Amino acid sequence: MVCLNTLDGTDTSGPADEHAAPGTATAEVFADEGGALPADEYGTTSEAFADRGGAPRADEYGASTTEARGAPASRGGGAPAAVRDADGPPSADPTEPTVPPTEGGQPKLAGAAPGPGWARDPFFRDYRDGMRALLARRPEHAAGPLRRVLHQARRDDRPERLLRAAAAALLLGDVHAARTAGARALAAARNAECVASEARALEYLAYGELRAGRHAQARAHAEEGVRAALMAGHRNTAASHRAMLALAASIEGDTAAVAGYASAALVTARRHGLAQTATLAEWATARADLARGRPLDAADRLGPLVGPGPRRGHFAVWMLAVPCFVEAAVLAGQPGDARGIVADLARWAAFGADPHAPAQLARCRALLAADDREADGHYLRALALHDESGGDFERARTELLYGRWLRRRRRLREARSRLGAALVAFERCGAGAWADQTRGELRANGATSGKEPAAGLSRLTPQQLRIARHVAEGATNREVAQRLAVSTRTVDYHLRNVFAALGVRSRVELARMVDQEHR
Repeated sequence: MVCLNTLDGTDTSGPADEHAAPGTATAEVFADEGGALPADEYGTTSEAFADRGGAPRADEYGASTTEARGAPASRGGGAPAAVRDADGPPSADPTEPTVPPTEGGQPKLAGAAPGPGWARDPFFRDYRDGMRALLARRPEHAAGPLRRVLHQARRDDRPERLLRAAAAALLLGDVHAARTAGARALAAARNAECVASEARALEYLAYGELRAGRHAQARAHAEEGVRAALMAGHRNTAASHRAMLALAASIEGDTAAVAGYASAALVTARRHGLAQTATLAEWATARADLARGRPLDAADRLGPLVGPGPRRGHFAVWMLAVPCFVEAAVLAGQPGDARGIVADLARWAAFGADPHAPAQLARCRALLAADDREADGHYLRALALHDESGGDFERARTELLYGRWLRRRRRLREARSRLGAALVAFERCGAGAWADQTRGELRANGATSGKEPAAGLSRLTPQQLRIARHVAEGATNREVAQRLAVSTRTVDYHLRNVFAALGVRSRVELARMVDQEHR
């Protein structure tokens, strides 16, 4: 069976020692909380719905971000499909509509001559039409074709089509359908013993879980995705997975893990021009700063990513970081820096691809409100919208900010209720640093949290706990590093902190303590 390395059979994530083909860009279109859309197979840049004139330009928002092309890898030794060479032009593939800007500022389709690909295949034609409508900033014309893509994929088991269906679902904001298609693509890739397709399927699954607010599941997929991508020799896909691991760790508040994953992702991203991966990694680092009560650092890091100018991050990701930036700027005493960017967030929320965006927009408006009555209304509106979209983490962040706002206006009973709800939600999703922030607000409000940090393994961060458990099972530091897709140095660092936190002096003592806790 042919091993399909990407959706069109080309290898878009070659070895790290190669460079991306010049003049190409990735259509990493439209993502939300915790993740963007995986690197798009069509080799285009989408600036759809950005409030800017003209068509997308190849030198903006991810220029030269198509991953370096290398030889495809198959676990079962399957014959590779058409491969795009790192130093040559894209292969002529009739199912691959590249959409570069034209002299007149409008995107056009390459390879439009009738052939055996999309021109006669309703599935590819609908996918092409949906993507073309998005690139032309006509979302009302995109929904129909993309929904037909989902419908046609329901009875199709080919990985390349299932991954396109997952992409279409993410663009439509249908996270459940995206996760379902991603899971089916993963099963098909494993059945074909194609590790390259497996890495890509895991990427879509991780993004889908992040968008659903299921951060632990996203982390598990990303850890597995790093291993699969490296086995296939696809370093750029591995970098994307590491950026997602950094995002998951930023929710947990494990700053050391965030720094490790983000720096590893940025090494590859900067070398190969992977704008989406770089923006995700920077956003994760800023969110970790915010979790640890360093809003000025977070605002300084996010400002260039979300503001206008050449340093703005990839469009698929920078919009997702806007709520973090607004929060950081306000908490740092710089609300003026955030006011102009809220209009961009409003346009993004209106598009409908991000179920969390309307609630985040209301939260941002509350933070920037001119008077108390207006702010109160926006906070209540945000909480009502969270009820519709779901997601413990985002709702808890709104509850924390609202509770802090109420406390400072001496509405202590209301503040206690909001902060208590935030703490429960943060603990439920493993957001340790955010839970610590909430406990501090509760103490300032004149109440205890009801659950101060306990003894034993509960002292450890999520990453430290995972490492401790692996070590207790007898794994070496190198084996732990391979399982968690981190460096051996990172494991060494965490293990030293584990020993210090638990007061143990050997791996034997650690194993004994872990065993006792499990009993």
